[in-house]
Amino acid sequence: MEVRPADEVFQVERHGIDPIPDEERHGGAKDLFWLWFGSNLTFTYVINGALAVSFGLSFWQAVAVVVIGGLSFLAISAAGLSGVRTGTATLVISRAAFGVRGNWPAGLLNWVVSIGYTIVNTVVGALALTAFLADLGWHGPTARALGLLVTLALTFVVALWGHATVQYAERKLAYALALGFAALVVLLLPGTDTGPVPDGGGAAAWSLALVVTLAGPFSYLPMPADYTRYLPRTTRLGPLTLSGALGGFVSSVALGVAGAAAATQADMTDAVAGTEGLLPGWFQPLFLALVLGGSVTNSIITLYSSSLNLQVLGIPWSRSKAILISAAVTALGAAGALFLTDFTESLLSFLSLLIVVFAPWGGVFLADMLLRRCRYDTGALHAGPDGAYWYRAGYHPAGVTALLAGMVFSALTCSSEVWTGPLVAPLGGTDLSSAGSVIAALAYWVLVRREALTAPR
Repeated sequence: MEVRPADEVFQVERHGIDPIPDEERHGGAKDLFWLWFGSNLTFTYVINGALAVSFGLSFWQAVAVVVIGGLSFLAISAAGLSGVRTGTATLVISRAAFGVRGNWPAGLLNWVVSIGYTIVNTVVGALALTAFLADLGWHGPTARALGLLVTLALTFVVALWGHATVQYAERKLAYALALGFAALVVLLLPGTDTGPVPDGGGAAAWSLALVVTLAGPFSYLPMPADYTRYLPRTTRLGPLTLSGALGGFVSSVALGVAGAAAATQADMTDAVAGTEGLLPGWFQPLFLALVLGGSVTNSIITLYSSSLNLQVLGIPWSRSKAILISAAVTALGAAGALFLTDFTESLLSFLSLLIVVFAPWGGVFLADMLLRRCRYDTGALHAGPDGAYWYRAGYHPAGVTALLAGMVFSALTCSSEVWTGPLVAPLGGTDLSSAGSVIAALAYWVLVRREALTAPR
């Protein structure tokens, strides 16, 4: 009997967080370009660029912030080497930094935020489809509900099939979306107000814009290995890092620039409607299709990774069954955002708080990966109490302490609609929450400098 491959396009993937055997690995570093390029062709980056201008930055200042955010994909992509070395998901590998039990709270928070981003993109896609239906004369809650159902269905089907289908869909969708979004940028740039703003953009404006811009890339930190775990062990760090980083940089920066350009010309409180109003009538239906498609490409990878995350948290189901939980929560959250709350305000609050979790977590994870030189005992990552990463009762004191230190710093210096830390006012309104990654990384390095972190080859 012929054995069907475990990772095949349009077939439900059989693997979850279990290590991928060498004989089932395939692909190359170039595949990461399409993954990160396609998944970041999302309208969320247009909103981020517009928000930077709304905070008080000029167009060129907003562009600088967007470029800084795009460069952070170098770290995101490099983190994927851990998946090549271990063949498993990022949130399994992070057990080495936090301990098996110590990894659980951060894993839960990461799942919540991953689902949060899936909800954000689902809502953006649903709003675009609702606007398209309105142009056809169909208005009201029924049209909005249909927009939500279609967006959810497109996302869920691809994510359910799994890794190979996700990679295939991201590449194919990227071809069409790239052309459309390139046309969008060309249409928005000519009317841009590139003049300086009256106050030159103060420190508070810069810091808020950076937090929002970095929130997107930082939210991927628990995911890179999910998409590199099938790559052959011979895959090298340089090509892997550059390929993925270039993909994320090009799409996120181009769309962020488009958002900043639009914000100098129109009211972007409703970003979809504001951008649509700047476009010629013939392009508007295509624009709405681009928003829908970009939302789906981003939601696919966050929903897929959330199913692996649930397995890490101990859900005793296969990946294809665990994803049903994430899909149900996404549907409920998106429905609430569409019918019960002001979406723009909710998005701003959500993005401004992301950094409190992801910046410190990412700092510890990346510091641990560097200190180990990306060498792990793969068996111990799955061994529980009998493994080397059980540490003290399942907790790695250094990792947990460093994470808490970074989160406390981020919380104290965070400025958002939901929470403003007590240090924000003394800092003149400056938001330094993104520096929680540096605080956490330094704390971890100090605490583990005497430990032998390098695992057996």
